[in-house]
Amino acid sequence: MKKEELKKEKKEPKKIEKHMKEKLVVSFAVILLAFVGLALRLVKITTEDGTRYTKQILSQQEYDSTTLPFRRGDIVDAQGTKLAVSEKVYNLVIDSKVILSEVQGEQPYLEPTMTALGEHFALDMSAIREYVMSHASSSYYVPLKQLSYEEISGFKAAQNENSKIKGVWFEEEYKRIYPMGSLAADVIGFTGKDNTGTYGLEEYYNEVLNGTTGREFGYLNDDSSLERTIKPAVDGYTIHTTIDANIQGMIEKALYQFNETNKNKVRTGNGAENVGCILMEIHTGNILGMASYPTFDLNNPRDASALLGNVLVDEIGNKVKPTTYITESVLETLEGDHLYQNYNYLWKNFCIADTYEPGSVAKPFTVATALECGAITGNEVYTCNGKLHIGGHDIHCHSTWGDGSVTVEDSIAWSCNVALMEIAQATGKANFSKFQQIFNFGLKTNIDSAGEARTAGLLFDASMGDADLATNSFGQNFNTTMIQVITGFCSLINGGNYYEPHLVDKITTSGGAIVEHIEPRVLRQTVSESTSEKIVDYCTAVVMRENDRKITGRTARPAGYAIGGKTGTAETLPRDNDEYVVSFIGFAPADDPQIAIYVVVDRPNAEEQDDAKFATGIVRNVLTEVLPYLNIFMTEELSKAEQQELANRKQELLDMYAPTPSPSPAPEATTAP
Repeated sequence: MKKEELKKEKKEPKKIEKHMKEKLVVSFAVILLAFVGLALRLVKITTEDGTRYTKQILSQQEYDSTTLPFRRGDIVDAQGTKLAVSEKVYNLVIDSKVILSEVQGEQPYLEPTMTALGEHFALDMSAIREYVMSHASSSYYVPLKQLSYEEISGFKAAQNENSKIKGVWFEEEYKRIYPMGSLAADVIGFTGKDNTGTYGLEEYYNEVLNGTTGREFGYLNDDSSLERTIKPAVDGYTIHTTIDANIQGMIEKALYQFNETNKNKVRTGNGAENVGCILMEIHTGNILGMASYPTFDLNNPRDASALLGNVLVDEIGNKVKPTTYITESVLETLEGDHLYQNYNYLWKNFCIADTYEPGSVAKPFTVATALECGAITGNEVYTCNGKLHIGGHDIHCHSTWGDGSVTVEDSIAWSCNVALMEIAQATGKANFSKFQQIFNFGLKTNIDSAGEARTAGLLFDASMGDADLATNSFGQNFNTTMIQVITGFCSLINGGNYYEPHLVDKITTSGGAIVEHIEPRVLRQTVSESTSEKIVDYCTAVVMRENDRKITGRTARPAGYAIGGKTGTAETLPRDNDEYVVSFIGFAPADDPQIAIYVVVDRPNAEEQDDAKFATGIVRNVLTEVLPYLNIFMTEELSKAEQQELANRKQELLDMYAPTPSPSPAPEATTAP
């Protein structure tokens, strides 16, 4: 019976008590409610706070971001020759954390990496090792910057061959290079390490030349896979200048030769405080060449040796009085702001930034003004006795005893101050002042270069005194810049068209697509064609009139060419210093002007500075090379002396560019029979 009772008991399941059922129902309800709440929370997170939580999660993962540098645009000359380029360079970066990382309790990368660094780079390896060991958590240490690819290629090859060389990588950037050294230094300017242009085209076109940096984003996801997004850098535009590197070189050679001939003659220092030259197309405003001396190396603008021979300026940029010139001993005393101001004086472009009294190169403007307003016809004759009493002053002509009878053409050819003063009196103060503005004196020309001076405060208006009008007529008592004078002068000889001067005529992408054409732009009509023709004739007489010893510009004429122009001599302030700015402005060829040239020599290093030959000699040297280069043919018969001069110049060029002969191999030894 017991067995049967036991079997029956096994077959009948135990009944669950009522209170247990109630507990199970409550537990199930709680769990269900928890799941519902969690689901609702997930929906809320997804719909409302998904972005914020995603950012939080990503921020907790390993993440990196690298800046991708842009390439600053090139500056090229009119023929495409590169004047400024950006080359890729590399910074050596050491990651101590990786170098010291352990594998199975050892540091397998330390010694191979240290050995490779020592073999391929000029590093103080004891200092490198000390840094790595003492900065175990450092991931970014840069011991060397701006290495070329050739300098890093050996290490990279070793790194590829040896997997244990780790923790070293190369950060890319660009370095500004000037392939032609000091050529067109004033025109181009230079850049700092932050790709910011300083002076010249580099500063004026800074935003055009600069591109946009890119960025590479990346992070390691949960599967340790690298997710990466790249926003590429956009390179800067290329600017195409109107400068011809060959013409620029001819100008700079002439300025250098002038300096070599005249330096240290009377005082220790350069051949002049400043010398400038501009060569411009008269029918476009294109500047083919612009240079000044002293100059500097664009690849090393802070080379202090370039300051030697310069005039010394003080801590705010004013010339030291009494005038002092920089020698080795003076250079040793320069530091801080004082040194910087002297660099600044060197770097600025004399042709557009410095103001001075133009002297007699202003006389064609005075005569053109009188012709335009009808004050003279060009047939007048004046009498010069050596001085004229105006406004209570005796104002002298350059000729002590006077020039006698002077025609309007003579007044330009002989540079007669008395005749010019009388012409200005006939013109009147209002007309004289009005035409100075028409010729753009006092205002910027808006040349596309940084640092142009404005001279509005350095001119007289119609309320000027009689003596002021008299001295203004021959270029004293008011200030101009070189770019103002040559731009206005071009309008005098091209029919009256005042072109805006410019140094750039095209902007392209790095791939060559044209972004902008900068066309020649006529801003105004300054004089009529008939007045322009007369000014051309008068200025041609300055250089070309035969059998006349009184003309002032004959020494500017290059062999075989007829040119026109005007000399200038202006006494600087204070007037009793016997210091002068001498100049020559001219055009070629005389019968069909195509180009204008302007040379200014500021305080020549000479006992007697008031001699325009300092400027005419430079003009002659420049045009002798430039005119044949521009395919402007000779029209004048050559004398024997000129033939010999040209032959000598040709031989100098041949010697300069002749290849250096290779040494002959030593003869083989022979055995005597």
